[in-house]
Amino acid sequence: MLPALLFLVALFLGDIYKATAVLMAALVLLAAWHWWRDGKPHKLHTFSAVVVVVLGGATLLIHDSSFVKYKTTVVNGIIALLFLGSHVIGEKVLLQRIPQQALVMPDSVWRRVNFGWALFFAGIALLNLYVLTHFDDRTWGLFKTVGVSALMFVFMLAHLPFLARYLQHDETPPSSKTN
Repeated sequence: MLPALLFLVALFLGDIYKATAVLMAALVLLAAWHWWRDGKPHKLHTFSAVVVVVLGGATLLIHDSSFVKYKTTVVNGIIALLFLGSHVIGEKVLLQRIPQQALVMPDSVWRRVNFGWALFFAGIALLNLYVLTHFDDRTWGLFKTVGVSALMFVFMLAHLPFLARYLQHDETPPSSKTN
């Protein structure tokens, strides 16, 4: 969230071009930090940094803000395609491949939830296209940072009632220390 917040601050204190430069620097630094810390690149941060450097670079070079605004559509569109593609590539859908112990669900439920996430990311990509073509830079910036985050939060909360029955509860009582 830090690069997005820095982008938003730079957008409101300056303009879309200063904000683009800040976003480019922040994402490259974030990707480099993760690579240094973990000894390997973080896939999503590195991918976002590459996309923003290409589209942000075009924005700064051509002086056309639409390029950087398409980053949200490009990234979310590709994520949606990855979720959809996992329905036909491999034995498990993308969400099911993420190591976790909290949820135990039948394959059919994993597939439905995965498909829901694919639709969510595709919807964000399309909604971004609408906002970038119908609103000014600052409104788009608010949508990109606050709006997309809020939509993601609401989308995740909407899953809770449905997924609650699949949550695993640790029945082991906490160990008690005696002095």
